[in-house]
Amino acid sequence: METKFTVKSFLESKKKNQKITVLTAYDYQMAKLVDEAGIECILVGDSLGMVVLGHDSTLQVTIDDMIYHLKAVSKGSKNALIIGDMPFLSYHVSPKEAVKNAGRLVKEGFAQGVKLEGGVEIIDKVKAIIDAKIPVLGHIGLTPQSINMFGGFKIQGTSKSQAEKIIKDSISLEEAGVFGIVLEGIPKDLADLITRKLNIPTIGIGAGSGCDGQVLVINDMLGMNTDFTPKFVKRYANLKDDIKNSVRRYIEEVKNKEFPSEEHTFSVDNRILEKLY
Repeated sequence: METKFTVKSFLESKKKNQKITVLTAYDYQMAKLVDEAGIECILVGDSLGMVVLGHDSTLQVTIDDMIYHLKAVSKGSKNALIIGDMPFLSYHVSPKEAVKNAGRLVKEGFAQGVKLEGGVEIIDKVKAIIDAKIPVLGHIGLTPQSINMFGGFKIQGTSKSQAEKIIKDSISLEEAGVFGIVLEGIPKDLADLITRKLNIPTIGIGAGSGCDGQVLVINDMLGMNTDFTPKFVKRYANLKDDIKNSVRRYIEEVKNKEFPSEEHTFSVDNRILEKLY
């Protein structure tokens, strides 16, 4: 019998020096597959805005979008911890609104925790959500919801001031009570330093191998995303070509009357058929 991975499991993994595996998923079938494969945590990320909905950023994603996909993922996953992203402007206005929206992800979408982007500037919202007994996963460094401030998807923490800010953010988030922090798009040495400083796990994406765990967007690692592949992504499959070639073969067989063949066809007793004429 498989063991359910929980927030407590996150913290225990760090103590045992066991790496944590995280992948995104956005629908029932993919959640079922990655869960059965043994993934420990599924992130229903606001990255769905780009890889599922076709937006050019995550900024257009709504709470209702997140709830819709969380519901589907929750039906497919039995053992993985399910974390839902809080989308842009769902927690920035006030602690009260942050708690309300986080509560919707848990109550309506069946998330078991939520992820927020930002550090010191959102600590009051993080504390309010945790006070409402909702686990929070932090996210600092290259935070996609801040791309307009950054001027695009740019590596963070390469200057002294940036690095100091990220370290301060990580400490503040830990003190606020988050159970882990995603470190995205920062130099490996900085991620290693933060990982050593914190008692909670760090989950890296473009932050090197020293983090306590790793996360990737499922569409990227399976080679399905044709729009853009970040440097930090390793492709474990090339489903883009597999899918396109399968579709082309289907088109060809239908056009050439090769599909459906006899093995894919149902039949009826001729005596019944004769009565229909």
